[in-house]
Amino acid sequence: MKKTIAKLLVAMIASLPVSYASAVDQLKVGYVNTQRLFRDAPAAVRAAKKIEQEFSKRDQDLQRLAKQLQSLQETLEKNALTMSESDRRSKEKDLGEMSRDFQRKQREFREDLNLRQNEENAAIIEKANKAIKQLADSEKYDLIVQDVVWVSPRLDITDKVIKALSDAK
Repeated sequence: MKKTIAKLLVAMIASLPVSYASAVDQLKVGYVNTQRLFRDAPAAVRAAKKIEQEFSKRDQDLQRLAKQLQSLQETLEKNALTMSESDRRSKEKDLGEMSRDFQRKQREFREDLNLRQNEENAAIIEKANKAIKQLADSEKYDLIVQDVVWVSPRLDITDKVIKALSDAK
């Protein structure tokens, strides 16, 4: 939808008659690179570290479980011919259960991680939108757009927004 609005605005500006060229020259437009905000803004850096700390133990547990699973599979493959039929079936059953448990835990981990990242990103966007509105008011912007295919670097005000977010803490 944002892209559609941006395209509509570009088409509108391009369709203005030449007699309005001086009015278009007075139009002050800015662009904010949302991906850079998520990567470079202090709040985004803090959020990434916070999430990493929250999920590091579960990640380590998953890695440990993956190694155990791999070890069990290698042991089974190596000793399958020398094992009794009942031992082999038991190990295969254990391997299957462990594999399902690992996949379930891995899926839950990814879902929880994505949920937390989305929560933090929403908070960052909310703060960024406030900073953008304040910047638009104080510097008299007529239009500030986000997430477009291409924009001239002279319109990019992302650094100003990141600075405003840094100052706000």
